[in-house]
Amino acid sequence: MSPTTCEFLNLARLPARLNAEQTATLLGFMEHDIQILVRNRLLKPLGDPAPNGHKFFSTAEVQSLVNDRAWLNKATKAVARHWHLKNLKQRTGSPVIS
Repeated sequence: MSPTTCEFLNLARLPARLNAEQTATLLGFMEHDIQILVRNRLLKPLGDPAPNGHKFFSTAEVQSLVNDRAWLNKATKAVARHWHLKNLKQRTGSPVIS
């Protein structure tokens, strides 16, 4: 775990909004998995950010998701499915229909 991550997790009070890296740390996902969760509508960014813009997430919402076993199961399956299909496409060289 990086020193920055340790510092973040040891804060007495978390900020009201989190960036993708902080959100991933709290949820136990990799930073690049956050965009998969957003794309699958399992995680909603604050405001209406541009598709290529920085996304921020509500700390209160993220903390409630941390305690929601059903959501964590669904999110884990979505991320695993994404990487499975991507790897399958890379191996076969043809597009895979979801």
